[in-house]
Amino acid sequence: MLITGLIIGLLLIGLVLGYLVRQHQHHQELLAVQEQARDIVAEATAKTKAKVAKLQAKNQRETLAYQQSVKDELTEQQSDIAVREQRRQQREQLLDQMAVRLDEQTTMLDQRSQVNQQQRHAIHDLRDQAAELRETRTTTLAQRAGMDTQAAQDEVLRQAEIELKRDRDIEIKAQNDNAEANAERWAKDVVLPATQSGPQDLPKEHLEHTVTVPNGEVRSKIIGRDGQHIRLLETLTGTDLIFVPDDNTTLFISTHDPIRREVARVAITNLVASRRISANQIETQVENAQRDVNHSLWETGEQAVSLLHVGWMHPDLMKLIGRLKYRTSYGQNVLQHSIEVAQMTGAMAARLGYNTRLARRAGLLHDLGKAIDHEVEGTHVEIGVEFAEKYQEDPVVINAIAAHHGDVEKTSPISDLVAAADAISGARPGARSESVEDYINRLRSLEKIANDQDGVTESYAIQAGRELRIIVNPQTLNDQAAANLTQEVAKRVEAELTYPGKIKVTTIRKLTAVEYVGDEKKKKKKKKKAANAS
Repeated sequence: MLITGLIIGLLLIGLVLGYLVRQHQHHQELLAVQEQARDIVAEATAKTKAKVAKLQAKNQRETLAYQQSVKDELTEQQSDIAVREQRRQQREQLLDQMAVRLDEQTTMLDQRSQVNQQQRHAIHDLRDQAAELRETRTTTLAQRAGMDTQAAQDEVLRQAEIELKRDRDIEIKAQNDNAEANAERWAKDVVLPATQSGPQDLPKEHLEHTVTVPNGEVRSKIIGRDGQHIRLLETLTGTDLIFVPDDNTTLFISTHDPIRREVARVAITNLVASRRISANQIETQVENAQRDVNHSLWETGEQAVSLLHVGWMHPDLMKLIGRLKYRTSYGQNVLQHSIEVAQMTGAMAARLGYNTRLARRAGLLHDLGKAIDHEVEGTHVEIGVEFAEKYQEDPVVINAIAAHHGDVEKTSPISDLVAAADAISGARPGARSESVEDYINRLRSLEKIANDQDGVTESYAIQAGRELRIIVNPQTLNDQAAANLTQEVAKRVEAELTYPGKIKVTTIRKLTAVEYVGDEKKKKKKKKKAANAS
């Protein structure tokens, strides 16, 4: 029991000691935490003070900068106010000067008005005097001639009319003589600049008549079983499709209609590119090609109208203009020809003071009928006039279309300009092209017609067949016979040959006598002596 009590006592003593030790440690930890808290508070206080000082310094700097900017702005505003004040003073001075000038001008106008008033009074007085003199003259003439006043007035008017008519006839004759003397020079002054600024030798667009097939497999697909596909293409496009015998990969498109040819070419090209060739695909590609070609016709016409600045034009007319792209005349593209004519007509109209826009419009539409002359009966002039009237074109444009080949009388100077520009565009060098074979045959035909005439020694077709020069034997033909020969050759050329523009026929008759005197004669004599000696 004693031991148990002792143990219990020791335990109680240990607990008390542990409690005391724990209390002491807790007190020490509390002191350490308090010290740490005091350090944190001190550090936070120092940081806060530093931040406050920094913010105060920043605010002070910003305040100083703002004050400085306000001062600068005030200074700038004061300078601006000073400049405006100076300008205001200058304007006031200018207004004062203008007021003085207006006063001076008003005074001057008043003086001129007074002078004019005086002159008007003087003119009225002179008119009154002239009327009195006219009346006196009429009365005197009537008394002397034994006529009444009305008869005398009629006689005076008749005499005055005769004198004025004589003066008018003299002036008209002088004007006509002056015009005839200077017509060629004036025409050159108008035509040459227009020709230089109008026609351009652009690369000629070749209209394809063939389509190249890549290989025999595609060729077989295009032909189809028993020729079904190619017959369908011919039916839908209105063309004849023929493979060239010597080249099985070249498909020739034959038709008189260039639009159908273009539709067929586009459709076949798309079929070849897709490699899917069937009846349904052929119908689809032909429809797409027709739509694309029709759209391209309108786009081409719109581009031409926009290029020439001729104003608004009906879409149907623009589509007809686009069709001219696929029309040629003597190898010359009709659309390019129409644009050239429009440009030259506008240039000449500008120099002569006429309406340039109307002139260009007439030049662009002058060959409009060629777009469908193979589909509609009548000449291209008649067709063009019909469509121009249908779409209510200006009467000047209609007359220019009708008269550019001389079929009807020209009622406007613009019609003459269109006819001149049409002739220049068609006859200028390089405008119209032809094959080499046709070109050579035409030159040979020209020379043959000349060589068939009696008395011709040589003939030359020059300037690309636009001039034929004939050299005759002067001992066989006299001057009158040479002139008759020239007329005969011109008639045969006109009757037998087809030619673009016009051809100039020139006959040359020249007798040349040559005789040598001097060294040449001596040399000949020496040679004869040497021959006799041998």
